[in-house]
Amino acid sequence: MHGNYRDRSLLDLAYRIQCTLLIPGVCVGGYGEPCHSNQSRHGKGGALKAHDCFFASGCRACHQELDQGRRYTEEEKALIWQAGHERTVLAMWQDGLVMVAV
Repeated sequence: MHGNYRDRSLLDLAYRIQCTLLIPGVCVGGYGEPCHSNQSRHGKGGALKAHDCFFASGCRACHQELDQGRRYTEEEKALIWQAGHERTVLAMWQDGLVMVAV
């Protein structure tokens, strides 16, 4: 595969899911926006965003805290993002936003 996987229609699902990052004292709730992983293992590198399949649905405040905030270490941010990503994937399946094509 050349370059990172990109899929705008997949990212657009984030706008249909409530915030899954849920950072205490930060989260304002409501529908999220796509928050890409900041981890190199997901394809992040320099100005290159991770593959589009590695996103969490996060409110603007949570997204900003993960990308520019100083409350948490990089390791803590990775754990917060991972939990949000898992909740996002589950919500996509439960809400019928993704399904298996047969």
